[in-house]
Amino acid sequence: MKKMLIFAAALLMGASAFAQQALFGGSQVESPVINADGTVTFRYRAPKAVRVTVSGDFMPVQHMEFEMNGRKMSYDAPGVGELKEGADGVWEYTTPFAVAPEMYTYTFSVDGLQTIDPANVFVNRDIASLTSVLLVPQEGARSDLYAIHRVPHGSVSKVWYPSATAGFDRRLTVYTPAGYESSREKYPVLYVLHGIGGDEDAWVTQGRATQILDNLIARGQARPMIVVFTNGNISQEAAPLENSTGYDRPTMSLPQTMEGTFETSFPEVVKFIDSHYRTLARKQSRAICGLSMGGFHTLYITLNNPDLFNYSGMFSAAIGTGSEQTAAHKEIYEDIDGKLAAYFAKKPALLWIGIGSSDFLIQSNNDFRSKLDAAGYPYTYMETDGGHIWRNWRIYLSEFVPLLFK
Repeated sequence: MKKMLIFAAALLMGASAFAQQALFGGSQVESPVINADGTVTFRYRAPKAVRVTVSGDFMPVQHMEFEMNGRKMSYDAPGVGELKEGADGVWEYTTPFAVAPEMYTYTFSVDGLQTIDPANVFVNRDIASLTSVLLVPQEGARSDLYAIHRVPHGSVSKVWYPSATAGFDRRLTVYTPAGYESSREKYPVLYVLHGIGGDEDAWVTQGRATQILDNLIARGQARPMIVVFTNGNISQEAAPLENSTGYDRPTMSLPQTMEGTFETSFPEVVKFIDSHYRTLARKQSRAICGLSMGGFHTLYITLNNPDLFNYSGMFSAAIGTGSEQTAAHKEIYEDIDGKLAAYFAKKPALLWIGIGSSDFLIQSNNDFRSKLDAAGYPYTYMETDGGHIWRNWRIYLSEFVPLLFK
């Protein structure tokens, strides 16, 4: 009996130690480290590894090419840094350059196996990929917008709305500005759309949208507003593992993404928000923007509903990829010249277009701008360095938001 009690006590002590590892254990390796000279050091413990590398969007890029719908396109992939093995099997790499203030993502490759940084608890999910986060802040730099400061903060809610088009309830992420709960004021609304494979969480996690909004509003650079982050996959209830399908792996290959159904259903979202929040329910107080697939959706939602939005923003919009020609609801994408004429006849306040100079979609966006130029339609354009990456989309959001509801 005594032996059994000792054995049971040992099991309990072991279980207790295991349970407390998350609190008191963890890696003793420090990574990443932002050095005084602006360089960044990365470390990874792998005593038996043969080769360890780090890759992230802070590295010099590699030019890559691919084909889409018979059309040759190119993009910039993150460069690679080689870690060197040191004492106790800890591999290390320090950038040979100062890393500019910005928010970046990176991963390690350990003998060909891609992995996040186990010493860094800050992780993003992009579709089915996990990446570690590197935030290099600097007062006065744009990256300062992505940090949390001691300013009044808005609230973020996960809200379900009934979709007659989908046939089930779907989820939205809704940001209400600081002071919303304690006031009776009505607010303008911005709708923000994600890219293919994303969901209603993407802009909040990867885009740092709520930090951008809090900081711009606190600085007086943006008007307080309600911001709605939709799920653009009309066949999906909500983000992965937060819907009834359970452990389905996130994928870009979802049905009904760029074939017209989401665009057709969008007035349902606007109606729900206007009926459940204190909104200024008029065109002059509504804006919409989106990245990649969300930029595609933004364009066609706007053109098919010319009395709904006064401000539209297309961030690296996925237009001209051939989706319009193969869509189930081609009527959404037909007669673009007539729809543009009807849209601009209503004198919208702003059409804003942003894209990276090495984005694989830049040619199709330039073709669209040429169409606007030929017709004399006004728009604002911003071209940045880099490609189809979150770093650019955060920039575009931070430029677009201050222009709204003037």
